[in-house]
Amino acid sequence: MNQAAVIHELLTNAFPFYNSNKEKKQAIDETEKQFQLLKDFDKKSDKKYKGLNGSFLSKLKTDYTSTHPAFVDCEGNVFPEWKDQLDQAMIRLRKQTKTVSVTDYGAIGDGVTDCTAAFKKAISTGFRSVIIPPGNYRINGIKVPSYTELIGSGTEQTQLILSDLAPKRAKLVTNWHYLRGNSHIRIEGLTLDWNNERIPKGQRTASGGTSSSGLTLAHVHFALIRNVTVKNPGLHGVDVTSAFYNYLGDGKRSRFGSRFVWVDQVEAVGFGDDGITTHHSDDVLISNCFVHHPSGRAHKMGYSNSNGIEVDDGSQHVILVNNLSAYCFGGIEIKAHKTSSAASDTQIIGHLSYHDNRSYNFRHIGHHALTDEASRSAYGIRGTFLASYFPQDTTLYANSKKRALVISAYQKVAINHFFAQAQSQLPFSSNNKAISIQYRAKKVAVRNIQLKNYPSNKKAVQVSKTTSHIQVSYK
Repeated sequence: MNQAAVIHELLTNAFPFYNSNKEKKQAIDETEKQFQLLKDFDKKSDKKYKGLNGSFLSKLKTDYTSTHPAFVDCEGNVFPEWKDQLDQAMIRLRKQTKTVSVTDYGAIGDGVTDCTAAFKKAISTGFRSVIIPPGNYRINGIKVPSYTELIGSGTEQTQLILSDLAPKRAKLVTNWHYLRGNSHIRIEGLTLDWNNERIPKGQRTASGGTSSSGLTLAHVHFALIRNVTVKNPGLHGVDVTSAFYNYLGDGKRSRFGSRFVWVDQVEAVGFGDDGITTHHSDDVLISNCFVHHPSGRAHKMGYSNSNGIEVDDGSQHVILVNNLSAYCFGGIEIKAHKTSSAASDTQIIGHLSYHDNRSYNFRHIGHHALTDEASRSAYGIRGTFLASYFPQDTTLYANSKKRALVISAYQKVAINHFFAQAQSQLPFSSNNKAISIQYRAKKVAVRNIQLKNYPSNKKAVQVSKTTSHIQVSYK
């Protein structure tokens, strides 16, 4: 059974009608109706932003829209409205590339020989579909130009391994040109091993910025990443991002973001920070992915915010479908750092969190307390069929209380069909809450809640006095 089918079966165990196309569509429609009933985001104006047009690397956040709800096709697959554009782009890619094999350029998959030069010759300047036969190929990192495919023989047969001599900042695979940007890229059927064992134990595995990840797409339009495993990256497994991270303030976004990217059937394990993440990018689909067991080595021990899937700073119009996270700090975290715009307009349809510390964590750091400046960007989350099994304490982030769902600072959040099960029958205590809605959260509706092994519903759900317009209902 393939990864997508396994995740689908697990979610069907939690939500029996998840298996029905008709009822799945009906549930998404119910979520959308509830979302539309919530009042719009209170867009905060600030004189210091008036008249500013950003800079070469940054721009003002001007898009406060919410995209159409994801649609369900006749086979039960869930897609965004822009998928047809990506499909057409992949057809153009296929028609305009010449098929070559990396072994024809001298690559030897013996796990020892440095194959970097062979990959560069095979890839050339693009318009190549590069076939990678079974084997373990050592490389110092490769850059992929526009109109390029990297096609392996399967995750268990084709492996690209970062050289023992590669610096900590190395990206195993990334696109060619961050400022000019790249387009029409497809990577499929292989394992990427960042080889964090080359970093001495006790050292952090990331060097900052967009560096140190397994697969980085920065300023890329139209890309498909499918059937890929990423092992032990220093920072992120897959990062769909802008050319540069932007920390110039809430209300600002980075220029040179990525758009129309589909990450499908990816497994990420042993990541130093996040399994799959996106920054300052639009129209991203992440589906049928399994993200689990981070190392947390990008951070100081005990302070590792290592999430399975993180929709981070400045991201917009992101859809997550049929994914599974396990043993992470956060299963899904939708957030931003204090000095960046929050991720906005995210849809989640089907996610199972297993033994994560905080299964679903929605927050804008530094904009929580009443003494903080209110967030000007944290809004717009729709979630349908969210399951949390056995939230647990973790050494990744030692002082974090386990929770199935935490909503902080975000506005206009609609969640429909939420299931949470604790490991065993829990007594009432402050550490045994299932749901916390807190710190200036506004206009939140969480409906059809099912809790198992928690104290009574009212005791297991905490709504802070600093919130407003909160609706909670149980199945």
